[in-house]
Amino acid sequence: MSTNLYTTTEAAGFLDVTPARVRQMVARGEIESVKMGRDRFITAEAINGAKQRKTKPGPTPKPPATKASRKRGGKK
Repeated sequence: MSTNLYTTTEAAGFLDVTPARVRQMVARGEIESVKMGRDRFITAEAINGAKQRKTKPGPTPKPPATKASRKRGGKK
């Protein structure tokens, strides 16, 4: 049984992040990798798992304004 292994650069392309971010994820234990010599390789299963967990960072949504706050003039 052969396992598909991808470089950090290839994995970054699949995950739509930079290779540095992939290395950071490996260091944090978010993605499993295999070290061969000086290089790290990521399995297809690890990439798919990271894709499923992936969330895009962004601002925290603000709650919608209520009718009462609109009547008072909103922000002060």
